[in-house]
Amino acid sequence: MGQDKPQPALWTHRFLNVCVANFLMACSFNLLMPSIPLYITEQLDVPQTQTGIVLASYGLAILIFRPFSGFMVDVYPRKTMLLVSFVAYVAIFTGYFFVATVTLFVVVRFFHGIAWGASSVSSSTLAIDVTPSERRAEGIGYYGTFMNVAMAVGPFIAIHIYQTAGFRTLLCCAMGMGVLGIVAVALIHAPRRPKVARNKVSLDRFFLLPAWPIFLNQLLPCFAWGTIGPFVAQYGKQIQVPNAGIFFLFWAGGLILSRTFSGRLVDRGFIHQVNVAAMGIVAVAFYCFAVYHNIYAFCASGLFIGIGFGMMLPALQTLYIDMAEHKQRGTANSTYLVSFDLGLALGMLIGGYVSGTWSFEVLFLIAAALCAASIVAYWAVSRPVFERKRVR
Repeated sequence: MGQDKPQPALWTHRFLNVCVANFLMACSFNLLMPSIPLYITEQLDVPQTQTGIVLASYGLAILIFRPFSGFMVDVYPRKTMLLVSFVAYVAIFTGYFFVATVTLFVVVRFFHGIAWGASSVSSSTLAIDVTPSERRAEGIGYYGTFMNVAMAVGPFIAIHIYQTAGFRTLLCCAMGMGVLGIVAVALIHAPRRPKVARNKVSLDRFFLLPAWPIFLNQLLPCFAWGTIGPFVAQYGKQIQVPNAGIFFLFWAGGLILSRTFSGRLVDRGFIHQVNVAAMGIVAVAFYCFAVYHNIYAFCASGLFIGIGFGMMLPALQTLYIDMAEHKQRGTANSTYLVSFDLGLALGMLIGGYVSGTWSFEVLFLIAAALCAASIVAYWAVSRPVFERKRVR
């Protein structure tokens, strides 16, 4: 009987350092996600219909700058790119101490989006560099778990700090996490890369052209994701949930739970089944979130939304990576993240208008419908495109 070849180690010192740095960066950023809508509506008297403009301004910056950051990460040292962009990202937090109008909020968020875009592309590409190719989907899944848990834990902590200590204290906590993240980045031992020839600049250096259908497909569930962080706290307050932050704990639990099995399924060839099942789970969970108004449905919806997205996002990212040449890893990551952030920004921008004009229930029903539509688009278009154009 032949013996299975032992798998290479995943949890190396440098992989763990990348994950920790990513967690601290994402957690500091997501401390602001639920607190900014509360702050600008309660302290600056901004109408609910306009909150999406402030929240989505960073998404616009990412959309503009992210493709360039993917190109730069493929050309220049990735650790250097991460360190420089991370320092800029932390420094921009100081701008929030001086904003007193919606316009200034939009400007600061825009520049924060540029720094966030460069940092996240550098970090995710470096994570792939230090992950064994045999365990790539599993590694992407665990790396993504750190970010997703930050997206869940950050808002939970933020609501408590905002309510007990105020917005300025919250900013100080975010900056402190960012500084710790810079230390973690400095300790990363990046692998040596062969020198990359600086070829003629073309569109495919900024965007993974074969992945256009998947990019558009991904926008649908990511729109739904964009309605969570900014509006769950307000929705929970409206339906009289004692502490809406509990949603984020169940969300984080779902994200963690999904990563115990989904990455391995993807690495074994079940990538399409994982994506379709995840989209279906998220669609049903958003429907229940909108229709049933009690603490049990509130928490259960958070859990299953977390499970669904925890399965889906690393599987979608693997599609891009497997469609790209080795020298295009940064471009592939950039394309995936642009779609994620564009969907996120649209969810925030349109979500603010829909929730202010109609209701949060209507917003979450729209999110459920888009996730259901993404299943059809994936099976009919994205799946065959991937099978025709994959390179590994």
